[in-house]
Amino acid sequence: MPVIGPRPAGPRRRRPGRTLTARAVLVTCAVALVSVLVTALVAVPLAVRGQERRDQEALAAQARLAADVLRVRAPRQRDAAGERLIRQLQEQDIDVYVIRAGTVDRAGLPRQVVNRVAAGNTVSGRRLVSGERALVEGRPLAGGDGVVLTRPATPGLWGRVVRGLWLPLLAGLAAGLAAGMLLARRLARPIRVAATAAARLSAGDRAVRVPVEPPDEVAELALALNGLAAALATSEDRQREFLLSVSHELRTPLTAIRGYAEALADGVIDADDTPRTGRTMLAEAEHLDRLVRDLLALARLEAADFPLEPVPVDLARLAADAEHTWADRCAAVGVTFRMEIPDGVVPAYTDPGRIRQVVDGLLENALRVVPPGAPVVLAARPAGADPAAGGILEVRDGGPGFTDDDLAVAFDRGALHARYRGVRKVGSGLGLALAAGLVRRLGGEIAAGHAAEGGAAFTVRLPADPYLTRTSR
Repeated sequence: MPVIGPRPAGPRRRRPGRTLTARAVLVTCAVALVSVLVTALVAVPLAVRGQERRDQEALAAQARLAADVLRVRAPRQRDAAGERLIRQLQEQDIDVYVIRAGTVDRAGLPRQVVNRVAAGNTVSGRRLVSGERALVEGRPLAGGDGVVLTRPATPGLWGRVVRGLWLPLLAGLAAGLAAGMLLARRLARPIRVAATAAARLSAGDRAVRVPVEPPDEVAELALALNGLAAALATSEDRQREFLLSVSHELRTPLTAIRGYAEALADGVIDADDTPRTGRTMLAEAEHLDRLVRDLLALARLEAADFPLEPVPVDLARLAADAEHTWADRCAAVGVTFRMEIPDGVVPAYTDPGRIRQVVDGLLENALRVVPPGAPVVLAARPAGADPAAGGILEVRDGGPGFTDDDLAVAFDRGALHARYRGVRKVGSGLGLALAAGLVRRLGGEIAAGHAAEGGAAFTVRLPADPYLTRTSR
């Protein structure tokens, strides 16, 4: 049954940057961009250093070749080969410096390099040559001679490396963007499905279900929504049955009152029957008033202003006071009323008026179904040897009792009323729910079970007096 309430709002207009898809794409792109930048910062220097190392190794190989050529013993042969080598190297943008007896053939080479080579040491690295940074490879020859090859440091090497890497880096960024879009759509789709299902639920569609699919978080959301839909359907079914039951119960006394009122208005009832008619109408009005009071109590039970006044109570005395009322009522319909209370005090800390309301409700529920000759028992006993354990009140009867399935829903509003209406005499379906709510509000526990007398047993356990609890420790 659809819940009548405010019309659900239409779908909100999506704002750019506020949707999960947009944010996931932005985050993924940001991560991809950071990854690309970090990769570039690491890869470019490595690539530059690798290129410089290869250039240095190539220059070193050419320096070794030049040294081997210049070691030729025959001067004419050596000079001819050296001239050819120098021209070839100059075509490759390599300068050749020849050192003879510690003196370099032309200016521009640092003196430290000349001295080291003349002293018979190898030179390799980067130095300032003619005021510019260059790669230097020097090889010694015999007798203080030597040869030094220089090559300007590769200009624009960083730019060339970056130009070689931009395409792979751009491809990585594009792949991150595509992955972000796919991931965002994969994450957002089940959320949109869940939002649509929630909107249908708020519109009253209880048959909606969300497919359960991975990942686990999405599956948990789907299970929660499906459980909510099932719980709402069950709750509304019970609410419908409860309203039907209450409507039926309210209609019965109203019909009787209306019938007798019409008879009085039409003058059908004799004067001698007027008192009896008035008593009948009064009884039906009291029945109607009790139903209304039960409904109000149930509605207010969880409210903060529901009045509760717990005080130390002797449950044995409370049960004895109830006996004066219920013994006569049971005897009037042929039912045996029996008390089971100890000689001493059964201490508890509770609201005596509310607990008496619970006891009266349970006894009235028992008396309604117990056949003549069967017993109704009201018992009170301590919950344990220690007074701090609290006390127990119990109502048992010899009526038809409950099945195990009945016990599971005994305190649900209207559940037993819906099951047994037309099968046995039932009440409004409110009494047991009200009793359970009152007991729980008072900090106690209530349970339904099978009685030794053959019918139902309702056990109410109430907390102990806090003063007794403190002094017993």
